[in-house]
Amino acid sequence: MKIIIKNEIRGRIRFCLQKKRYTAEEADTLQFYLQSLPGVTAVKVYERTGSAAVCYTGAREDLVRGILAFSFDKPEYRALVPEHTGRALATKYREKIIMQVVNHFACRMFVPKPVRFCRMMFRAAGFMRAGGACLRRGKLEVPVLDAAAIAVSILRGDYKTASSVMFLLKIGDTLEEWTHKKSVEDLARSMALADRKCWLVGDGDKEILVNVNDVHPGDIIAVHTGTVIPLDGKVISGEATVNQASLTGEGIPVPKNAGAYVYAGTAIEEGGLRIQVEHAKGATRYEKIIRMIEESQKLRTGVESRAESLADRLVPWSLGGTVLTWLLTGNTQKALSILMVDFSCALKLSMPVTVLSAMRECQEHQLTVKGGKYLELLAEADTIVFDKTGTLTRACPTVADVIPFGENDWDEMLRIAACLEEHFPHSIANAVVAEAARRGLGHEEMHR
Repeated sequence: MKIIIKNEIRGRIRFCLQKKRYTAEEADTLQFYLQSLPGVTAVKVYERTGSAAVCYTGAREDLVRGILAFSFDKPEYRALVPEHTGRALATKYREKIIMQVVNHFACRMFVPKPVRFCRMMFRAAGFMRAGGACLRRGKLEVPVLDAAAIAVSILRGDYKTASSVMFLLKIGDTLEEWTHKKSVEDLARSMALADRKCWLVGDGDKEILVNVNDVHPGDIIAVHTGTVIPLDGKVISGEATVNQASLTGEGIPVPKNAGAYVYAGTAIEEGGLRIQVEHAKGATRYEKIIRMIEESQKLRTGVESRAESLADRLVPWSLGGTVLTWLLTGNTQKALSILMVDFSCALKLSMPVTVLSAMRECQEHQLTVKGGKYLELLAEADTIVFDKTGTLTRACPTVADVIPFGENDWDEMLRIAACLEEHFPHSIANAVVAEAARRGLGHEEMHR
């Protein structure tokens, strides 16, 4: 594939392929392919302009060769893309905001004035209802400020200002919704299943190590002790205790046997299962994580509660400032500007997003936090109890020596051991398999 280098500096290159624009799928394929190249530290793909920027270390020639080897048609490159990337969400809200802006200005330029007036009054009625509902509850909250700003503009006959206020409020609501959903999805992606391989039961009851993307509904997979279940499905044979804490928060393992349903992302603590896959690529796990995060947000931190309380307490001050400004200046426009300068929305949004960002940061360091409440409690802890040393150690042992018994060959013993151990994710098993690979010892299935 040919590329056009638009600009470059040391350690960064920006280029275009032979496409003027990428689809979301193509942009994701290119991005995750580039991220898989050695020496690449950061990638940004711009689907609207058909270009990509890559930050890298190492030789420029190696990077260029890797880029030239790329093709959108190769299935192995498409397989690098996780199920949820966030690009679709960004595209959805970006287009939503663009349409809101276009509709607002197109209406102002081309729609007859009487129709614009009816449309404005219809939209204003929604804000009035929200403000009235707050007053009926005996509360002065942000909807009261919005309704007051719109109502005063309409009473003054300043319909253009009223329409602009509603437009800006709508844009603000969309940005707030986008920010929150993006934070939740970013955290969910960081918690989503990272395992890319699983054992597929083939002909003759033989277990074959395959990519998770190659497993389809109806296939049977084998999951052993200490392994994370990669896909949702029903148990057809075997018995095991399954830790479901990653989805349900239950600390006690649940027994599973034939006929039981198991979920991707849960882990087998003891035993083994044969599972008939029902949802390929862990289709339901992502949604379960999203629900778990949304439930965890109900465990509000004290800081979040105080921020929300402070935001509500600012509303009377904003109303008082509006009245005072009008009394001092007699200028309604200046008084209205006080209503529009309101910080309560920012306070209410910033704290939950901050907590979600902190949870995401913890997840990137292999720490799962299931609610902002626990982050706050951790700051008050003075003693931490660990249940085992494996919680603290890196769990990366290496093979120091192989001592064969009898007349057995050293390499043959390591090959057989690696063949057996590759079915288990334990750190010692990984060390044996890694040593066999380092010595170039292949080990096809040698056991029954």
